[in-house]
Amino acid sequence: MNCSKKTNQVNLHPRGLQKKSIGYMPGLDGLRALAVFAVIAYHLNLTWMPGGLLGVSLFFVLSGYLITGILLKQWELSGGIDLKDFWLRRARRLLPAVFVMLAGVMSWVMLWAPERLAALKQEALAALFYTSNWYLIFHQVSYFESFGPPSPLGHLWSLAVEEQFYLFWPLLLVIGLRCCQQRKWIIGGTMAVALTSAAAMALIYIPGHDPSRVYYGTDTRAFALLVGAVLAMVWPSWKMNADLTGKKRLALDLAGSLGLLVILLMIGTTDQYQPSLYQGGLLLYSVAAAGLVAALAHPASYLGRIFGWGPLRWLGECSYGIYLWHYPVIILTNPVVNTEGLNLSRTLWQIGVSIILAALSRYLIEEPIRYGRRKYLRRRRSNLKWWQRPLAPITKISLSTLLMFLLLFVTLNGGMHISEKALAKSQVSQDPVQTAGQEESTARGAKATDKKTAIQGDEITIIGDSLMINVEPVLQKRLPGIVIDAQLGRQMYQAPDLISRLEEEDKLGKIVMLELGTNGSFTEKQLRKTLDSLESAVEILLVNTRVPKPWEREVNETLTKVAESYPNIKLIDWHLLSSGHEEYFYPDGVHLTQSGVQAYGEILLETLISDQMDGE
Repeated sequence: MNCSKKTNQVNLHPRGLQKKSIGYMPGLDGLRALAVFAVIAYHLNLTWMPGGLLGVSLFFVLSGYLITGILLKQWELSGGIDLKDFWLRRARRLLPAVFVMLAGVMSWVMLWAPERLAALKQEALAALFYTSNWYLIFHQVSYFESFGPPSPLGHLWSLAVEEQFYLFWPLLLVIGLRCCQQRKWIIGGTMAVALTSAAAMALIYIPGHDPSRVYYGTDTRAFALLVGAVLAMVWPSWKMNADLTGKKRLALDLAGSLGLLVILLMIGTTDQYQPSLYQGGLLLYSVAAAGLVAALAHPASYLGRIFGWGPLRWLGECSYGIYLWHYPVIILTNPVVNTEGLNLSRTLWQIGVSIILAALSRYLIEEPIRYGRRKYLRRRRSNLKWWQRPLAPITKISLSTLLMFLLLFVTLNGGMHISEKALAKSQVSQDPVQTAGQEESTARGAKATDKKTAIQGDEITIIGDSLMINVEPVLQKRLPGIVIDAQLGRQMYQAPDLISRLEEEDKLGKIVMLELGTNGSFTEKQLRKTLDSLESAVEILLVNTRVPKPWEREVNETLTKVAESYPNIKLIDWHLLSSGHEEYFYPDGVHLTQSGVQAYGEILLETLISDQMDGE
C-alpha cells in the first residue's frame, strides 16, 4: 500500500555501504492500483466485484515480496541487516499519513458526531500502535456483521497485520540466515509456517458463522505475506536479466497472465461468506498473486509494461494514501439509510475525493517527511529571496492538513445533511397523513382477516430474529394464538435445534415462517438442513432481508435459489417491497420504525391470508 515511486525500489544503507538499488519495477505499482480499486469496489458494495476484499491479499503478497527483498539484499551486501534503519524507514513511510488521516477523521467526528468520539478514541489508539486487528477481535467487532454506523477506521486492521509482519519477520529472517548456511532450509521453513497459517484459518473457520476471527487474525493471514517472502527468496529481482529469449519471455508472461486470470475470476465470483475461501481458497489466491508478481517484477515481461502504464502506475504509487482515505470518505458521506441501491454520482465523487486527499497527503506530507531536505538546498537558502525559498516541512504539513480538513469538511458536511434528512424520515410515523394511511391499511387487513376465518393463529409458527420481536405485537393482535419464537442475534445455524424443541413442545404449526438472515450469512447446506427438519410442515414461508451489509446479497440469493427447489415453499421479498421506503428504518438501516413495523406486519399477514385463499 506504499505511495511512492520508491515503493518497490530498494535503497540500502547498511553499515556505511555505498547506496545501491535493486531497481524500480513499475508493473508492481500498476498491480497496487488494481488491488486498491478492488478494495474500494468492495466497500462500495458493487455487486459485480463481490470479491473485492481480496485486494488486501494482493497487498500482503506484494509487501512480503518487497520487504523480504530489501532484507535479503542487505544481508548479501553486508552480511547483516540494519534492523534499526529498516524500522525507522518504515515508520517515516507509514506513520505521517496515518496521523493526518486520523486527525482529519477525529476532528470531523468531534464536530459533527461527538457521540461516537469515545468509541473512536479507542480504535484510533489501536491504529496508532498497529493493533487494530486484535482490538477488533477481542472486542468482537465483526468486519461483516456489525450494526449501527460502521466505524470509519475499520479498514486499518490490514495495516496492523502488515506492520506486525514488518516488526517480527526481520527478526525471524535474521535468525534463519545466521543459523542456516543453505538457503533451501530457510525457504522450506518459511513455506512450512505459511502452510501452518493457512491450516489454522481452515481449522478455526466454521461455515455459516461470522468469519471475522480468521479474517482479522495475524496468525491466520500471515501466509499471504509469507508466500511473497518465499517468492523473494527464489525470484530475487536484483538478479533478473532483461535479455530473455522469446520462449522464456512467452512462458513468463503466460505464467503471469494465468495468475492474473485466477485473481480476476476470484474477485468477480467469490465473496466473504464462501467457505472455500477460508478452506484453501485464499492460499490459492496468494499463490496466483505470487505468479503475477513474479512476472511483473521481471524487466523482460510484456505484462509488466502493460501494468506500468503511466496513469495506472501513478495511482499505484498513491495506493497507500487512497487506501487510508477511501473508507472514511465512503462511510462518512453515505446516507444513514439507503434503500435505493447504488448512486453512481455519489460513488464517483467519493472515489475522486479519496484520490485527491491521497495526492495531497503524498506530495505535501509523506514525501517531505520521508525524504527530508537536501543539504545543498539548505546551503543555498541564505542566497534566495524570501519568495524563492521552498516552504519549510512544518509549513507544508500545516497547510496540507488544513486543505485536507477543509475538503473533508465540505464533502462530509453534505453527507451530514443526508443523514439528518434520513433521520427526519424515520419519524414519519408521527405525520398525521402517514398515520391515517397506516390506520386505513390496518383496517383493510383486519377486514380481510375477518373475511377469511379459515386461518387460525395456532396453525402458524414463526421463527425469527430481532425484526420479528418488533413485529410480534402486530401479528399477535390479528392472529391470536400464533406462535412466534424470536430472539436477538439469532442465525440460521441455530434453527434446526430450535425446530426440534418446538416440535417436542407441540408448538410447530402446519404453516412455518422463517425470518433469518439479518445477523449474518448462511450456507445453502445450512438452509436445506433447516428446511428438511420441517418435514411435518404443510407450507413454509421464507422472508428475505434488507440489511446494509455486503452479505445481504448472499443471503437473498441463497433464499431465492433454495426456495425454487421446494414445492411447498414461498418467498416473501421484503427487500423488494421495502425499496424506496427509508421511512421504514431507523438509522442502522435494519431495525424498523413504527411505520416499518406496520408495513412489515401487513406484508406477512397478507401473504398468509392469500395463501389460504389460494389453497382453497
